[in-house]
Amino acid sequence: MEAIFKDLQLFAAGDVVNYAGNNNDANAGTMNANNGGTPVSSGDLSPEMKTFYDKTLITLAGPNLVHDQFGQKRPIPKNGGKTIEFRRFSKLPKALTPITEGVTPTGNKLKVSAMTARVDQYGDYIEQTDMLELTAVDNTVVEATKELAAQAGATLDTVVRNELMGGTNVMYAPTLDEKDREQEVTSRADITADCKLRVKDVFKAAAELKAVNAPKINGSYVAIIHPYVAYDLMQEAGDTWVDIQKYKNPEKIYRGEIGEIGGVRFVESTEAKIIAPAAISDGVGRLHVKTAISSSSTTVDVDEVLTAGTYSGGAAIPVYVNGAANTIVAIEAKTGYSTVTLGAAITSAAVGDVICGKGAGKDGSAVFCTLFLGENAYGVTDIEGGGLEHIVKQRGYGNDPLNQRSSVGWKATKTAKRLIEEYMIRFESGSAFSDTADEN
Repeated sequence: MEAIFKDLQLFAAGDVVNYAGNNNDANAGTMNANNGGTPVSSGDLSPEMKTFYDKTLITLAGPNLVHDQFGQKRPIPKNGGKTIEFRRFSKLPKALTPITEGVTPTGNKLKVSAMTARVDQYGDYIEQTDMLELTAVDNTVVEATKELAAQAGATLDTVVRNELMGGTNVMYAPTLDEKDREQEVTSRADITADCKLRVKDVFKAAAELKAVNAPKINGSYVAIIHPYVAYDLMQEAGDTWVDIQKYKNPEKIYRGEIGEIGGVRFVESTEAKIIAPAAISDGVGRLHVKTAISSSSTTVDVDEVLTAGTYSGGAAIPVYVNGAANTIVAIEAKTGYSTVTLGAAITSAAVGDVICGKGAGKDGSAVFCTLFLGENAYGVTDIEGGGLEHIVKQRGYGNDPLNQRSSVGWKATKTAKRLIEEYMIRFESGSAFSDTADEN
């Protein structure tokens, strides 16, 4: 990656920064070697430069495209409208009828079903002023491209991740009772920080994929895991964990890969989905009781300063109070804390007890999603061939009569589609970090 940065800086220094002439000049758009001069005007990027920057943007965005790398790839259709077609091939039934000698059997046909998805465009840009170009020590096009590439990669990877999160095949990490006996968890709301992903769960998920004959990806199943969950798993895995340094072919690792257990290769990403309690007010999803309650009451002091408001009828805010469903119907802001009015009275609450929004664990625990994948579980559009484009506008573009503004940006066309639900499993668990983790 460092070599890419150096190439980008050298290319930019020689061909991007210094332009001669102006919009009406015969030399407009002519590139000159940078001899330490100042950008003086505008011009269009040459085809060579545009190709270079497009490839650089794709390369720099690549490390963030973790969810993207295991999908069935399809190029962006040119002049094909706003939909793209993925293909799902049905398995052939067993051929159990004996063949009669000398008689050609009927044979079979390959059954192909088309699945379509709408493609959408995403993008952003950074506007630069002439004064920034005059005074900046670093090449601003280079620095902007690096930042935009990271943004583009994270954006497009999230588009894919969000599609995969809608999968219907889900497993929940069990919890343990006070005697360490395993207790089944059947809903997201019942997940706590103690519901951790364990080695036996990895083998169980792999067995579920094997049971539906999900094909492996290069000989193994793949799991996309958050670093917090990977931490918990590796603490428990012991010798069953195989680090990538011990692979027979370490040069063939996936983007973000960290190790393997039982034929499942783990790819780590901070963008592996975290589901946190829904915001109650001001973006805060967890409140803690500030003043203990020992008798029936509908008002509770909490440790956050929130915006005051009244929420009647259907506008009442759904919450859990110590794991029990309730609502907040009013908030009163105080100095250093707030008082919330509940829709239903509670009989007791200790200092530090949790009031949280719904959507995750009812005790306020964030839920972490690990995706176990087989081959052809989903499809994605490729970022090459027009999928991701680097765009540079030199000073003087648009409504800029004094040549004061230039911009660097990116634009992408992207979609993802779940193809075979049985070939992917969303495993929901808690973590040692569930008490504080935020939604991503």
